[in-house]
Amino acid sequence: MASGLSRRRFLKNCAGFGTGLLAACNRWPLSDSSKPRVVVVGGGFAGATAAKYLKILDGAIHVSLIVPEAGYITCPASNWLFAGLGDIERLTVDYRSLQSRYGVAVVADSAKALDLSGKRVHLQSGEVRSYDRLILAPGIDFRWDRIAGYDAAAAEHFPHAWRAGPQTLMLLRQLQAMPDGGVVLIAVPADPYRCPPGPYERASMMAYWLKQHKPRAKILILDAKRSFSKQALFEAGWAKHYGYGTPQSLIEWHSLADNPLLELHADSKTLVSEFGDRFSGDVLNIIPPQTAGSIVRQSGLADAGGWCPVRPATAQSRFDDFVHVIGDAANYAPIPKSAFAANSAAKACAMAVVSLLREQPLPEAHWLNTCYSLVAPEHGISVAGVYKADSGGTISPVAGAGGVSVAKDAEAERAEAEYAQIVYRNLVADSFV
Repeated sequence: MASGLSRRRFLKNCAGFGTGLLAACNRWPLSDSSKPRVVVVGGGFAGATAAKYLKILDGAIHVSLIVPEAGYITCPASNWLFAGLGDIERLTVDYRSLQSRYGVAVVADSAKALDLSGKRVHLQSGEVRSYDRLILAPGIDFRWDRIAGYDAAAAEHFPHAWRAGPQTLMLLRQLQAMPDGGVVLIAVPADPYRCPPGPYERASMMAYWLKQHKPRAKILILDAKRSFSKQALFEAGWAKHYGYGTPQSLIEWHSLADNPLLELHADSKTLVSEFGDRFSGDVLNIIPPQTAGSIVRQSGLADAGGWCPVRPATAQSRFDDFVHVIGDAANYAPIPKSAFAANSAAKACAMAVVSLLREQPLPEAHWLNTCYSLVAPEHGISVAGVYKADSGGTISPVAGAGGVSVAKDAEAERAEAEYAQIVYRNLVADSFV
């Protein structure tokens, strides 16, 4: 990591960001007869964290968290299943602690429509929730129109697994059932999309399992980009573990930036590019291009690019001052769309919402991101960044902070793999417990 910042120190600082918010509780009144109302839509890392920290910062605020299901399966660590590490139950969290420990009103329902002028959220059940401030964390939807023949129905046969759960298990079963000598195609979209290093960690975890069970297999990564996150670190790890760069490599990476995939021929399990190149496989993992969740797009809170522009310091929508958008749906570029970044943005948003409700000065916002990936079970790599906004609202990395892991030796690689698991557990605890 750049500037001599050790891993242990960085992890300690990351944990300390939450501790600093807890200390800030003393600045806010904990009782108020007006009971301001905040509705949070979406229960992923962004929504759950925002709801929790709103109650930590000011227990007098009535916080409703709208979640479609009682449990949530985390996308972080879901790729590890392909290497035989863990199971889907270990990725599943719930919202009981948010309700019992912090007093968040958890509502198992889905937002059907937003009445922005009336400050109301209409739910699928017919219930209506009024708000003084609305926080939207709807996550992503998929652009099904980008590859002809690939839509939601086709994804039931050729899973994207970009929402953890049944699709993850389907892809895992297909991988395990594939014949030795078979081919896995992983189609990767152009930026921006959720978890930039995710496809390459997935290829790594698949390659680890194939190396043991189907060593004549091949993984082809068909990438819409010319380069990808942590590329040098991934490629070095692939060379070390999977023969990358040799004819016997388990993994091949192909940039199709100038020759995008346009069609899926489902019967022959073939993807066809603009130049007519055909890629056939036994397992097709097609990750579609992405956009913000439908509720924000239907409500006019997204721009032409499909993402929600916000004022970074407060996460307020550029289209409605009483609405805040966080997580993958919001445009916080250059901060990547990751669970860690969503958690960080949610805390900053919670502080801003409390300040706005109490008519207090806004705190200075800053954001953290760290992203660990496994190349093999005992070989981890990472990238980390610290970000701030200037007076014009543009987000920039803090010079000299963060960086990427430095490949030193097997001991350092094992340490990084251990940190990956620690960061995941701490992130889950900070968001949901």
